[in-house]
Amino acid sequence: MALISYFESLTLSGFLNCFPSGAAQGLIWGIMALGVYITFRILNIADLSVDGTFTTGGAIAVMMIMAGFNPFVACISATLAGMLAGFVTGLLHTMFGIPAILAGILTQYALWSINLAIMGMKANQAISVDRFQLILSSRYVNLALGTGLVITMILIALLYLYFGTEQGSAIRATGCNAQMAKANGISINKMTVLGLSLSNGIVAFSGSLMAQFQGYADINMGRGSIVIGLAAVIIGEVLGDALFGKKMNFALRLTFIASGGVIYYILVKLVLWLKLDTNYLKLLTAVIVAIFLAVPYIQNQRRASFKKAGKNAQKVREG
Repeated sequence: MALISYFESLTLSGFLNCFPSGAAQGLIWGIMALGVYITFRILNIADLSVDGTFTTGGAIAVMMIMAGFNPFVACISATLAGMLAGFVTGLLHTMFGIPAILAGILTQYALWSINLAIMGMKANQAISVDRFQLILSSRYVNLALGTGLVITMILIALLYLYFGTEQGSAIRATGCNAQMAKANGISINKMTVLGLSLSNGIVAFSGSLMAQFQGYADINMGRGSIVIGLAAVIIGEVLGDALFGKKMNFALRLTFIASGGVIYYILVKLVLWLKLDTNYLKLLTAVIVAIFLAVPYIQNQRRASFKKAGKNAQKVREG
């Protein structure tokens, strides 16, 4: 009877009602995933400063809005602060020879205290859409969904144009083959610092949007952001490759990565709709990332096995 009543409590309308909110939040995480993609895929660097810069963006946006600044100015300021944090990570890595993963950890560790100081030594600061002008708010989900979609499309277009420039191509070359890029006169240290700055600037920008959407900035709001960003990147890439294969260009890849954030958060909403224990969300995220990371490897192994078997069969026939 308990099982029957459980399934009766799950209504399709209940899930559909939480869909817009999940999609709106997913778009914000998708923006963050675009920043993670720059370091993880383009530069081939595991940057763990993301957890700190996401909070930095939210903290600066909330405090500036509370001080009477325009929310767009607050978001721009948050982006610049994130770029500065990424610049520090880049200097630690290139100038002082600290491994990238440790440089990111050091920056993230330092940002915890800095973020706390930004928020007036308080663990959280709240803003209300009733008192302040916000770019988007969970109070008006449909408007937030439309605004988030427009911002995401503009950001994808800007990134597509930027990475088509000489400087953007130099960053891509640095991540693809640093030695070859250096041989062609590209300053790989400069491009690495620039890429880390751009990545963390986008992450901080998404943090500023998230703080406005949820109505507060919290010192722990960025915890686990790197995992969510990686989940969105992997989900988007796997789906894009499955649908378009070799025809997927850079613009489509960026679009699917942003969409990966939406898909991830809809899965989170599905867990909440099923009334499962929310303490298992991190376990679910880890499982999702592991599955989507394993899919391309398994596919390549299968292709290689079939190709090898075909060659062996041909040798047998010829022999």
